[in-house]
Amino acid sequence: MAALHRRKSIAVNVGGVWVGGNHPIVVQSMTNTDTADTTSTVNQAMALAQAGSELVRITVNSEAAAKAVPVIAETLYQFGVKVPLVGDFHYNGHLLLKKYPDCAKALAKYRINPGNVNIGKSHDNNFRDMIEAAILYDRPVRIGVNWGSLDGALLTRMMDENNLLDEPLDARAVTLNAIVESAVMSAKAAVSHGLGADKIIISAKVSGVQDLIEVYRHLASRCDFALHVGLTEAGLGAKGIVASTAGIGVLLQEGIGDTIRASLTPLPNGDRREEVLVCQQILQSLEIRSFSPQVTACPGCGRTTSTFFQEMADDIQTYLRTQMPIWKQKYVGVEEMKVAVMGCIVNGPGESKHANLGISLPGTFEEPVAPVYVDGKMYKTLRGDRIVAEFKDILDKYVDSHYAVEQPVSLASV
Repeated sequence: MAALHRRKSIAVNVGGVWVGGNHPIVVQSMTNTDTADTTSTVNQAMALAQAGSELVRITVNSEAAAKAVPVIAETLYQFGVKVPLVGDFHYNGHLLLKKYPDCAKALAKYRINPGNVNIGKSHDNNFRDMIEAAILYDRPVRIGVNWGSLDGALLTRMMDENNLLDEPLDARAVTLNAIVESAVMSAKAAVSHGLGADKIIISAKVSGVQDLIEVYRHLASRCDFALHVGLTEAGLGAKGIVASTAGIGVLLQEGIGDTIRASLTPLPNGDRREEVLVCQQILQSLEIRSFSPQVTACPGCGRTTSTFFQEMADDIQTYLRTQMPIWKQKYVGVEEMKVAVMGCIVNGPGESKHANLGISLPGTFEEPVAPVYVDGKMYKTLRGDRIVAEFKDILDKYVDSHYAVEQPVSLASV
């Protein structure tokens, strides 16, 4: 994995998962179920965790939701899913944490939005109450600023101060500065109320890529708190994936970010796990962390008029992801394996040689044979109707022979 320079931050323990410091960058996600619906929330939290989400945030917006949290946590535990749950609070978190101690205890972290509590007003009792709950139950907090709910009083004050300058900034710059100021000011207030700096994670979310990069560069220069990075309301489909990747990727490359989330808008009845896979792929593409063997496949051209290589590439990629929950219990380093499924003779053999295991399928008018390469060397030629099945068999034997902790199976026996 790439040894990128990481910004030095204070490490925070979130229910056994370390965020910041020299620890791996953490992938997190959020449910979109009604938390009071314990069955739906458990099912989705379980699916997110099994997909690789290391923290799962749930909405706690009502008494019914607060009552459901301990049930959700216990049910997940009974199913063997020990993912830490993060409570997302807005407006009434100070009331719910005080009234429902079992909820406060069941959550591994509390998310506080400074724009939706009374910090910065004549008194900050609501904010203080949430911080005191975090201290009482020994829980970390994420102080999550969002430009869609930015503290209006703070923004107005900073706009007024800006107007008095000889060379005032434009409204966008003042707004971005206010986002950073809200995050840093709130974190310092939490510390003044007795919460340790090692219990604080900060986020400052916006929906534009360039705004995100600018805000986090500024934020990283202002403090050493652990940072949660991601766009807010990233959007649907390709737009959301590309925007999240562009913003998060630039910041990670600069060493900024300790935990990430891709806030994708799923289609109706869409797969919420997509946001987890996107985060994993960002980290793996940047060679920061590995989660699953990677499949290299060519885009296709006039030489590959058959869809067979596309179908095989998809089949192999799905197979690898399906096997990973099993493999990671038995094999060490298998997530770093590289597999190539190529469509013709132009780049097929060369790309296959660069992978741990590769196959070059015949293009249009080419001889109907598929050479297989193992660790850069020609290993075997496949032909006929069982190419996919035979390649999977070679793949399984390769995993056994190269990643098994003990009693490896020789690839020569394939």
